[in-house]
Amino acid sequence: MPHPFPGGRAGLAALMTIVACEIAAAQGAAPPPAVTVAPVVTREVQESGDFVGRVTAINKVDIVARVAGFIEERNFTEGQNVKKGDLLFRIEQATYKAAVDQQRASLARAKATETNASLQLERGKELVRNNNIPVSTVDQRAADAAAAKADVLQAQALLEQAEINLGYTEIRSPIDGRIGLATFTEGNLVQPSSGTLATIVSQDPIYVSFPVSERDVIAYRARVAQSPDKTPQVTIHITLPNGNKYEHPGQTNFLDVQVDANTDTVLVRARVPNPEGLLIPGGVVGVTTERGKPKPALVVPQSAVQLDQAGRYVLLVDQAKKVELRRISTGAERGRDIVVSDGLKEGDLVIVEGIQKVRPGQVVTANLAPSN
Repeated sequence: MPHPFPGGRAGLAALMTIVACEIAAAQGAAPPPAVTVAPVVTREVQESGDFVGRVTAINKVDIVARVAGFIEERNFTEGQNVKKGDLLFRIEQATYKAAVDQQRASLARAKATETNASLQLERGKELVRNNNIPVSTVDQRAADAAAAKADVLQAQALLEQAEINLGYTEIRSPIDGRIGLATFTEGNLVQPSSGTLATIVSQDPIYVSFPVSERDVIAYRARVAQSPDKTPQVTIHITLPNGNKYEHPGQTNFLDVQVDANTDTVLVRARVPNPEGLLIPGGVVGVTTERGKPKPALVVPQSAVQLDQAGRYVLLVDQAKKVELRRISTGAERGRDIVVSDGLKEGDLVIVEGIQKVRPGQVVTANLAPSN
């Protein structure tokens, strides 16, 4: 039977060789893959630390009744901002006004008695000179005058106490802040044992407290000792629970005097402006501290850094346009960049786009990424 291909097996082999050569030529003619690269640059970077902080009010006041009585008025809306001196509650005043009037009358009576006793003493002193009354009578009148004077002082004190109790019927805000829920409404009988009527917390400024390790405290004290101005304050930046950066930086103003035995940390507190009221007492926020002055450091885009079982690495393009794998040591993240402490030098071109389609040793076409 004749062979289906002219020329037999030898002709088929020749044709396959030609096709293979054409495929190889086509493959060799394909352009190298394109990647986007960015240079390693030096930037001023400030060392920082990240912590978890708790927001606390600088001032917090539990409003309580100082005297017993029925609540006649409640002059606030729950959740509103109040100023120092604003009237919050008014307790029934009639009983306390009557007590003030009664003590005023008692004081007037005591003063009249004192006046009479003083006059009797002066008359006695005149009579005793002529031996018209015994000395003992004068002594008694002197004692009566002293007792009358003491009664005036006592009546004055009782009047002041009655006026104080009357003043307590008007419960006013002792601070600027925001008032919470009212525990009692109008018509309820309250007294000192009734507990909290409402709570006021200050809003602006506000405290943010966060725990740090003993190592951080030691490093902080060393920086303070080396700084020319010996400034103990540290600037902090807040990250809100939704991930947004809080625009108002704060300053530390307190370092606890002892280590927490349960966590082996030291509490640090910072004072932070809160004009918009975004920071709510009791909330949890991210805290970033600035450590020392900015220093030059190598940075690369975070998109260039890859991770495998051996650690972090980047793919870079060398002068021969070949891909090279380089192991690196990284530091803190700075926005879209990350600090590189070892493995790269300034000017190296690292691949930021197209990493998945290339491999070490492969020739590529490198396009420079647009600068930020």
